[in-house]
Amino acid sequence: MIEYLREENRVLKQQLGGRRLRLTDAQQRRLAAKGNALGYRVLSEVATIVTPDTILRWHRRLIAKKWDYSAKRRDAGRPPVMKEIADLTVRIAREAPSWGYTRIQGALANLGHRVARTTVAKILKQHRIEPGPERGKRTPWSTFLKSHWECLAATNFFTIEVWGLRGLVTFYLLIVMELSTRRVHLAGVTPNPNTAWMMQMGRNLTAPDGGRVPREDDFL
Repeated sequence: MIEYLREENRVLKQQLGGRRLRLTDAQQRRLAAKGNALGYRVLSEVATIVTPDTILRWHRRLIAKKWDYSAKRRDAGRPPVMKEIADLTVRIAREAPSWGYTRIQGALANLGHRVARTTVAKILKQHRIEPGPERGKRTPWSTFLKSHWECLAATNFFTIEVWGLRGLVTFYLLIVMELSTRRVHLAGVTPNPNTAWMMQMGRNLTAPDGGRVPREDDFL
């Protein structure tokens, strides 16, 4: 059957008389969906209209187009504060934990950088630094991490594209890594990671019987 279809394609190409075959976007999508499922090795044996590299390039283009949000991006607004000023603001806040926004603003002015008080507040908020004098009353982040390292975990998503009856579907895979052991767990897979699903994944991971992420009371 495959040999017959390949021969039929050769006959049709001969009928074109050497003219270049031009496919519509819909035709390219159909070939990309079917071809990606076959893989490069099988395509090398059966593809005759276009090369396997072209078919797989069309598939990569489809995935890239799906994740292209350039048309939805908005104007970024005011340009960000220069990195030099931001770094200096963070350094002053950490070295003088009792200083508030106004004193940090004054210190920056003495160094030749005139910024608004709201700008100082914005920079510290972006770096998750509390306003003074609250900073001096809190446990340093490094101390907190050291004391809770055995029961901390990092989570992240990655995606995989799957062709289904309704076209190209994105599946989200939630992974969790124990920081102390670097052990990685696959928490779940879903095409729709909504709030209810995330809450259930949290219950599954921290359940006392069978949970994959260690809890703080496991070490007490």
